[in-house]
Amino acid sequence: MQDIAEQLQGWHAAGRAFAVATVVAVSGSAPRDPGAALAVDADGEAVGSVSGGCVEGAVYELCQEAIASGEPVLQRFGYSDEDAFAVGLTCGGIIDVFVQPVLPGTDAGMDAGVAYIASGTPVALVRVIDGPAGLVGATVAVTADAHHGTLSPGGPTLTAGLERSAVAEARAMLDAGRTGKLVLALDGRPCTPALQADPDAGTADGTVTFFVESYVPKPRMLVFGAIDFAAAVVRIGKFLGYRVTVCDARPVFATERRFPEADEVVVDWPHRYLDAQLDRIDGRTVLCVLTHDAKFDIPLLERALRLPVGFVGAMGSRRTHLDRNARLREVGLSEAEIARLRSPIGLDLGARTPEETAVAVAAEIVASRRGGGCLPLSAGAGPIHHDLDRPGAKGGTSGIRVA
Repeated sequence: MQDIAEQLQGWHAAGRAFAVATVVAVSGSAPRDPGAALAVDADGEAVGSVSGGCVEGAVYELCQEAIASGEPVLQRFGYSDEDAFAVGLTCGGIIDVFVQPVLPGTDAGMDAGVAYIASGTPVALVRVIDGPAGLVGATVAVTADAHHGTLSPGGPTLTAGLERSAVAEARAMLDAGRTGKLVLALDGRPCTPALQADPDAGTADGTVTFFVESYVPKPRMLVFGAIDFAAAVVRIGKFLGYRVTVCDARPVFATERRFPEADEVVVDWPHRYLDAQLDRIDGRTVLCVLTHDAKFDIPLLERALRLPVGFVGAMGSRRTHLDRNARLREVGLSEAEIARLRSPIGLDLGARTPEETAVAVAAEIVASRRGGGCLPLSAGAGPIHHDLDRPGAKGGTSGIRVA
């Protein structure tokens, strides 16, 4: 929905009724991921896409019907073996689409969600897509410290536990930037492991299926030191989905021509630039300090290691690392703060070239974020996706029911 947020906000501000069709699950070879959306207003104008063209016509009609009836609907689309010309996905995949009518000013959760998404404020839009008839379509917008809307407009007596659990789970998914299904019992308790393990299982009696859409800005990667290795780190940072900034105090090196793939190139002292970014960094922010020059590194790391960022790594030899740690102690950092520093940065891959080094750096960043053990997968027998087992990292991907 994020890619059509501006149009939705315009319709919403004008008080125009519309319907939003959202992909809530995919199976097999499907053209769009969960969260892809198509919206149609009361005048028949359409924006967005749910399938790249395969089922747009049918979904458009469902949106018009939803506007007329005021009722949400969950519809599955897939390839028809009996009739290859039937409405379906010729790529062979299956998508579930939830169509929800929206009348501005009548749903506090949806009203807040549209506004937050349009403004770029991180928010999780939580919608009931399957369950008791009275709950389907209920919407709650969840931010880091508040939520808007309710599952029970007439009073929270019967759904208080369910709403509390849904908000807590959605907030955890928002923190991780995840979008997907969430299935809870009516009283908010976790679902059975069997139900969670089967992504194709329907909603069981006494459970409620939510679709949680997390809308967050791209995480930031701040690369300090405009050296040759930095260009490769920028490229792999962009590949991983980061918004990448290169910062160096030396204007001859910090140029857009040298780093064309960076989102921005800043000429400034690293510590001074970081001081100016405090309101734009969060627990997903990654700092890669590549200068290995004490006059740049120490003032920067003195600040960075005291900030609630996700990763701080610094390049340099082991001798540089020991000298750097001694200098950080001299400026007052505690052992616990110094222990947050990943130095020398990167996993031991035997890397030599800038590109190989960037892969090693990226591998350590991913392992740190996801809780990986940094061993070959063939060397273990446990779960491959460690982040789903970490405390506070509950969430899910499309079609995975979690609790």
